[in-house]
Amino acid sequence: MGASAAALAAMAQPAFAQTAGATVIEELVVTAQKKEESIQDVPIAVSAFSQDTLQKQKIDGGPNLVLAIPNVNFSKGNFTGYNFQIRGVGSKLVAGSGDAGTGIHLNNAPLTANNLFETEFYDVERVEVLRGPQGTLYGRNATGGVVNLITNKPVDHFEANARIQLGNFGEQKLRGMVNLPIGDMLAVRVAGATLKRDGYGKNIVTGNDADDRDLYGLRATVAFTPSDDFKATLMYDRFHEDDSRSRIGKQYCTKDNGPATVGGVGYSTAAGGLVGQIQRGLFSQGCQATSLYSSGVLGTVNSQATLGGLFGALGGFQTGDAYAGKTQTPDVRDIESTFDPIYKASTDIWELNLDWNVTDALKLTSLTGYSKNMIYTRQDYNRYTPTTNFNTSPNPVNALAALGPAYAGIYATLFPGGVVSDPQNGKFNRFTTSDISAGKSKQWSQELRLQSAFDGPLNFNVGAIYVDFKADDGDYYVMFNTGTAWYQVNNLLGTGNANCTTGAGCVAVDPGKDPNRSGRNYYDSYAPYHLKSKALFGEVYWQMTDTFKWTLGLRYTDDDKRIETHPVALGVALKAGETAGPLPAVNQHVQFKETTGRFGFDWKPELGFTDSTLVYGFFSRGYKAGGVNSPCTNTGGVICGPPTFEPEFVNSVEFGMKNALLDGSLILNGSIFHYDYKGYQVSKIINRASTNENIDAKIKGVELESIWSPVRPLRFNASLGWLDTEIANGTSIDTFNRTGGDPLLTVVKSSAASNCVVRTADAATALAISNSLGNPFALLGVCTPASTAGAGTKLSANSNAVAIGTNAFGGLVSDGVATNLKGKELPNAPHWTFSFGAQYTFDFGNGWDAVLRGDYYRQTKTFSRIYNSMPDQIDEWQNVNLTLTVSNQDKGWTLEGFVKNATDEEAITDTYLTDDSSGLFRNAFFTEPRTYGVAVTKRW
Repeated sequence: MGASAAALAAMAQPAFAQTAGATVIEELVVTAQKKEESIQDVPIAVSAFSQDTLQKQKIDGGPNLVLAIPNVNFSKGNFTGYNFQIRGVGSKLVAGSGDAGTGIHLNNAPLTANNLFETEFYDVERVEVLRGPQGTLYGRNATGGVVNLITNKPVDHFEANARIQLGNFGEQKLRGMVNLPIGDMLAVRVAGATLKRDGYGKNIVTGNDADDRDLYGLRATVAFTPSDDFKATLMYDRFHEDDSRSRIGKQYCTKDNGPATVGGVGYSTAAGGLVGQIQRGLFSQGCQATSLYSSGVLGTVNSQATLGGLFGALGGFQTGDAYAGKTQTPDVRDIESTFDPIYKASTDIWELNLDWNVTDALKLTSLTGYSKNMIYTRQDYNRYTPTTNFNTSPNPVNALAALGPAYAGIYATLFPGGVVSDPQNGKFNRFTTSDISAGKSKQWSQELRLQSAFDGPLNFNVGAIYVDFKADDGDYYVMFNTGTAWYQVNNLLGTGNANCTTGAGCVAVDPGKDPNRSGRNYYDSYAPYHLKSKALFGEVYWQMTDTFKWTLGLRYTDDDKRIETHPVALGVALKAGETAGPLPAVNQHVQFKETTGRFGFDWKPELGFTDSTLVYGFFSRGYKAGGVNSPCTNTGGVICGPPTFEPEFVNSVEFGMKNALLDGSLILNGSIFHYDYKGYQVSKIINRASTNENIDAKIKGVELESIWSPVRPLRFNASLGWLDTEIANGTSIDTFNRTGGDPLLTVVKSSAASNCVVRTADAATALAISNSLGNPFALLGVCTPASTAGAGTKLSANSNAVAIGTNAFGGLVSDGVATNLKGKELPNAPHWTFSFGAQYTFDFGNGWDAVLRGDYYRQTKTFSRIYNSMPDQIDEWQNVNLTLTVSNQDKGWTLEGFVKNATDEEAITDTYLTDDSSGLFRNAFFTEPRTYGVAVTKRW
């Protein structure tokens, strides 16, 4: 980037800069089309932010970009990921082989796995956010858009800076940079940043902070320029974090105690009501489907409706609900965890960029990238502790009661005082669960691109890319001590060794605190993934007149995905001669070959009421590859989804206009768009497996962005986004409401702790039989089809719940009522997003000035899921940031005071509904609390 362009990029305000002596707003130079252009000349809806703008608006990292861009939504996800959604298009799927809807790039190189939304922005030239389908110029396809982080490159003179920031929550943030020229051809630039702060909440069990941060970033760049026609840039970037950051926020649950009666039939009173207590738990789904803002929503799950609770009942470890009578602490930042969260992440990135001017009119670019990514997170699964302990002697109503007094002796030997020794969760006399989300990946990419700058009307920008991405060491573990205890009992009875690791009939118990896939006493989702993607892409430009240009872009993509899927081995006994570890892999291979592109025009008419105008219109076709669903077992009335999911496509029609008015003091840009969205990929959990479905939708919207400087010291900026999304067709069973509100249907637990739906009358019959037997576990057969008789029959005239067979009680079994999705809104797509900023510069003379700035953002309500039910609704929220910056550019000093989220909003950004076997609780994600502080920067 040239010196003049770099100077423009260093100035304030999103997308634009202002000259010092006039009210004319200078235009920021961007590379949205892989060449340096004024942002007002780019026929794409793009927002760009220089380092100074990011700092003044307190956009410290990727999540804050939502505060300044229309029709953008952001939230963390449940498994260390995130959803950066543009115009309703993002990443609502959960799949190791899934792709993001928004492409993340560092210096134009794609990053499949990245820490963009965990790290801090430091020493960047600018951050560009392109809205709409991308692919004909960017390395990977993206149906939603692209975020491209452009770092500062070495320059031919010495410069350096250092910045220290102190704030509440014990925040200590350091940033620094030094640029050293070495001779005429070589220059080195080294930059870094660290962040340490205390937690936003407390772990009231350990008394320690929860959700603290301790991270650093380091970047070294070497530029070699032997001639005017050749330049090589080598960059190394490292990110490292090791702290107790919370992967997810508060758990939301309104406890479901189960119905008082089932079809008028009461629960058994045998054994002092202990039989009935277990029975009622099997008719609970754990948490009720209530609003996120209702009273009681910070309750606790009914553990009897979970897989861990089922094991607790089978072995007689737990009597009733482990969390009976418990509510969570009302502070959404606090947790109540057996141990403090563990969060570790690191990324190493190498990039080599070669630019060679083959001729005066042809430029060849080679961009090579290599990255390694590691993440390890471990935390308490429920993040609150039980109110009742394990039994010191087994509940007399248990699945091994036939053993008589012998079981009491075994129990006392294995679990003295009710203490379960679980290698992964430790020794506890209470229900204890935890999970680990971890993974390692590496990626190599190579892009070659040739672009022209001929004097004639035709020019081009063409290229090819190859991406090789491997995620071969990643797991999601869920560990619960009731499961381990149940297998220990059965191992002792079957093999004589409670903690066996070998031998036929042994459910191997992993002896290590850190699981290594050798155990079958925990849930482990393990599926190594390998992506090979190659593409040819490019655009041709025809300058039909001095003011009118046509653009045709095409891309051919070949995505080859191979997944080594290991079925979940939880509770699977070893066969003779079998070694403990994952079950044999099912190798799956999917390949997608697609041709996409865009076609349109841009026109620069001379209008009497503007200083300059750009009008553009484009048809674009975006593509995101499909993938493989995680393995699901057809048990307990549950119908698994398809083994794979299809690609998604966005057919976009967009018209836009960019204007400079009032002698350059006003910038006013706008666009309108319509998307025909085919195959939208969205996930739900079925039988502890993530199943991604494809549905179609329509999206339309309007965007406005403006900057106005009526007088030199005063600056306003505003953006407005309006979005209307509508699902076009499709049905899906809402696991949170399987009966669809039909009183003639009832939810029952299966032997795998998933839920099925039966006629209420049939459920009453099964309960009556269970009562007569005095055996609550007989109800576990309600969801198991004993035959296919009645398959395809509707359970109720008022619903579309379709039977898959008949159970041993003579009742029809169904997966549930399918919800008609037509007309529903896409999740995380607010109708309105609005941002407004104002700043005033005070000139004190002698080189000193002060900039007072305020920024306001608001988005309207949205939904977290495609069902648009009351439990899915997320209220509107707002954010206010304030900064005061005092600086002397000549002396190199800058002093800053700031407040972020000045009104201390506790806004929910998204939720994640877990599985039936976990009790259908929701994990909520929040904006950060109010933070404030001061900073000092010195430049040399």
